[in-house]
Amino acid sequence: MRKTLVATAALGLALAAMPAHAAPARKPNVIVILADDLGYGDTGVYGSKIVKTPNIDALARDGVRFTQGYVSHPVCAPSRAALLTGRYQTRFGYEFNPVGRDRNGGVSLDETFIGQVMQKAGYHTGMVGKWHLGQSGDYHPVARGFDEYFGTTAGANAFIVDTRPGDEFHTPPGAEATYGTAEGGTGLGPGSEAAQMVVLRQRSPITRGREPVEVKEYLTDAFTNEAVRFIGANKDKPFFLYLAHTTPHTPLQAPAKYIDRYKDVPNKGQRVYAAMVSALDDSVGAVRAKLKAEGIEKDTLIVLLSDNGCAGYIGDACTNAPLNGYKGTHLEGGVRVPFVMAWPGHIQPKVETRVVSSLDIAPTAAALAGATMPKGSDGVNLIPYLTGKNAATPNPTLYWRSGPNFAIRDGDWKMWMVNRADPTEQASTGSSITPDGVKATMSPLGRFVMLYNLKDDPSETRNLAKEQPDVVARLQAKIEAWDKANVPAQWTSMRQSTRRIEGELVKLYP
Repeated sequence: MRKTLVATAALGLALAAMPAHAAPARKPNVIVILADDLGYGDTGVYGSKIVKTPNIDALARDGVRFTQGYVSHPVCAPSRAALLTGRYQTRFGYEFNPVGRDRNGGVSLDETFIGQVMQKAGYHTGMVGKWHLGQSGDYHPVARGFDEYFGTTAGANAFIVDTRPGDEFHTPPGAEATYGTAEGGTGLGPGSEAAQMVVLRQRSPITRGREPVEVKEYLTDAFTNEAVRFIGANKDKPFFLYLAHTTPHTPLQAPAKYIDRYKDVPNKGQRVYAAMVSALDDSVGAVRAKLKAEGIEKDTLIVLLSDNGCAGYIGDACTNAPLNGYKGTHLEGGVRVPFVMAWPGHIQPKVETRVVSSLDIAPTAAALAGATMPKGSDGVNLIPYLTGKNAATPNPTLYWRSGPNFAIRDGDWKMWMVNRADPTEQASTGSSITPDGVKATMSPLGRFVMLYNLKDDPSETRNLAKEQPDVVARLQAKIEAWDKANVPAQWTSMRQSTRRIEGELVKLYP
């Protein structure tokens, strides 16, 4: 009895002597900020001489800036599907953008979203912004793992809704808007892309949960304010926030408070686009300021990236420099994106040159939550690679598929195989809609093969396919092996485009 009393007293003294901070550590919050069509070269830290992004630059200085960060597809919806599942979208058929008409359904209900994983791990989950992965019923964000949702389920939306009778688009005083084309750009007027966005927002409204709400402020600011509110409301418990901005996707629109920062930029497209990126930058700053004000900055991992490269159809308004290609292509400019990760006090600031992927975000978040990803995950937990515990390359090989077109990055080698187009066709941007049932099959003319050594030629200017047939054969074999685990696309690529690349007329399936 005496021994028991002594032991109990000793234990009590030991517990009393333990510091207060010895309580179980709080699970870290995770915030994913996704830009829409942000160019690789359109932030200060990635080399822009036009766009001022002090908050994104500061995030990169305080964290890890990846120079070889990739997404799994060069257009919006498939890229987002992979990010939120940690699986190549070709594993479940979400291979093409669901554009051109209303879609019944979305990402297969057999797939598990990272929001669902985090919910099971005890996190409060929120999504703000663009969904693009299913609009109704069980395909809606609130049914796919998000406790709270504020945004648009559509693929694009107006940023400023100011209409006159008949839905004629009107630019508010001090604001500027442009759409732009590869031919040099167009203005905004009745029937223009931006005017159509006004109607689009009416058809696919901004909703809180499933209920439509009226948004009068600039849409990027509305999303930022909602994200800040979410952080404040959930500061005392672990949370997962997916902030998926629609900026700087078309229509290019910005109010005076952002336009005024670029009065000295003579090119209107560049001026409006830069203003939109500034709104994104302010959003990053507001999120970080809120975390700091609530005392949870060191308890929060932030990931910032774009869903794909910037779009060539807005002309010289944006840039993926020094990379080649644009959104919709599997050249580096379509799939290599600005990619930053910061977790103060846990990950040391650095510039990381190893290959990472958006596929890695879900596994990383799950690992921080103490959760396990479902079987079949294609990504990896990046934390051991960033803390020095693992010196290997996170993704030694990455793959892409878009119908009959395939791409692979294996070490320093990058190969892209693209359907040859009928030489009698005219180059097109893919604005017309291809009806369902028109399968994207192998061209009778075969495929044009492009092979680059990214170590020596990061801008993909020297095609080595004819000089390196053994490399081509080896990479083709790896693609064939990988493709065996994929499934057919859920629907047709409706916006096909024919382009001339290296003098060859090829067919893209975005």
